[in-house]
Amino acid sequence: MRSSAFLLVFLCFVADAAIVEHTFNVGNLTVSRLCEDRVITAVNGQLPGPTIEVNEGDTLVVHVKNESPYNMSIHWHGIFQMLSAWADGPNMVTQCPIRPGNSYTYKFNVTGQEGTLWWHAHVSFLRATVHGALIIRPRGGPARCPFPQPDHEIPIVLGEWWKANVVDVADEAFLTGGNPNISDAFTINGRPGDSYECSKKHTYRLKVVAGKTYMLRIINSALNNQLFFKVAGHNFTVVAVDASYTKPYKTDVVVIAPGQTVDALMVADAAPGRYYMAARPYISTGPQGPPFDNTTTTGIVKYKSVHGSSPPAMPTMPPFNDTATAHRFFTEITGLLKPGQPTVPLVVDEHMFVTFGLGLTPCEPSQVRCNRTAGSFAASMNNVSFRFPTTMSLLEAQFKGVSGVSTADFPDNPPVLFDFTNLTVNTDPSLQPLRSTVKGTKLKKLKYNATVEMVLQNTAILGTESHPLHLHGFNFFVLAQGFGNFNATAAACSYNLVDPQVRNTVSVPVGGWAVIRFVANNPGVWILHCHLDDHLPFGLATAFEVANGPTAESTLPPPPPDFPTC
Repeated sequence: MRSSAFLLVFLCFVADAAIVEHTFNVGNLTVSRLCEDRVITAVNGQLPGPTIEVNEGDTLVVHVKNESPYNMSIHWHGIFQMLSAWADGPNMVTQCPIRPGNSYTYKFNVTGQEGTLWWHAHVSFLRATVHGALIIRPRGGPARCPFPQPDHEIPIVLGEWWKANVVDVADEAFLTGGNPNISDAFTINGRPGDSYECSKKHTYRLKVVAGKTYMLRIINSALNNQLFFKVAGHNFTVVAVDASYTKPYKTDVVVIAPGQTVDALMVADAAPGRYYMAARPYISTGPQGPPFDNTTTTGIVKYKSVHGSSPPAMPTMPPFNDTATAHRFFTEITGLLKPGQPTVPLVVDEHMFVTFGLGLTPCEPSQVRCNRTAGSFAASMNNVSFRFPTTMSLLEAQFKGVSGVSTADFPDNPPVLFDFTNLTVNTDPSLQPLRSTVKGTKLKKLKYNATVEMVLQNTAILGTESHPLHLHGFNFFVLAQGFGNFNATAAACSYNLVDPQVRNTVSVPVGGWAVIRFVANNPGVWILHCHLDDHLPFGLATAFEVANGPTAESTLPPPPPDFPTC
């Protein structure tokens, strides 16, 4: 098992492909936060969980033993899982859950990827505390690193904390058909920081040396909030997002959606002293939106040459609703492709126009506290609210040819065209039917190696919001983004086909759209879903069923012997 040291000497080095093996013991852990002792679900008694380090080309083997009282699965967020879809982890999509007292070994090769990813639970709200960094180092020595080499690297895992049990929070939301209760704090590496009560000793601290360069591997593991992140008196140079290199992008603020990662270089070039690093939410819903956690988490950056404990300088944070800053960060970054990496495919086989947003459905019988007159909150893509299967995972059904688990009729276009981002959709009586959505387990079938272009269009039904959409099994090129209704003629001139960002999670602008393109070269079933966790049980998801290719090397092998069953 590799060590978790973060010194530069380990950043880029030559090594043969190896088998990297870990054991995750998932169980109860009692921690003290916000003046209370709380029992949480955690891995190996750690929050965040253990950092996994591999080299590109290594095989990762993780034995997960579920000693918790809850069903469990682990998703390796951003890993391609080429021909290893059985290890992807989303509950009831690629596997049935690991039941309490049972275990499952995830085994997969890490190929063609370098940078910062992460792993997390993919059941209920458990990823609030079941998560950790996954660092993929380049193979081939320092020449493989397309940025100035830092002196140190530091994982910065941004999180969200509830005083309540997070599974109870999710269950309560289901029973009422409404939004879950908001969090009580945000965290940096599991610690709220001294702006919260009883939290001075629960503050993350980073000691730096003047003149040295630090690479912050920033991960947003928060459940339901995009975040602004700053360090007082310091600037960043972004060199990668979602484990894909970028051209150097200088900024004093990082904006990061749940699921995303950002690698940012920070030079300790301020006057020696103490400085706060801070994170607070970016809220795109506007003043009429639901309540949100308006607190700020802090850590302390301290220069080693400084003695004493003078108050740290606090960065000036963007306003909660600073969409201009968020949009600038999300759109100005451009990609940096290394030799041999795929370029933007220019011939498209499948065109999809997918509207997504919130809606309403009738209360289910088990939603005993749901308002049966108003209905239950739902979310949908092309007016289909995704319903997860209950008897067999989608991947197992595909592999075994079992019918009745899903249908292959997810629509390429919305059923009705309307002024998607006009808020009058919520007040015009003639448009009220648009607020109702239908539930279904509808998949989109794709031929092996098909090139897919998707226009992702936010709607104003029940309000506009910026949604981070995450695609399992693939990276995609983000070709264009904008506000309002997508217009193909106007948008065509803004397509970046030369150096677009490469991501696995795109934050679609509030009341706007994004265009992504990817090649379906990985057989299996792959979910596309909103990474705001309160929206996943609402149904803001769909899935692709990618066919096998023509050779044994492009055909999904059978599941492993210990594959969980329902």
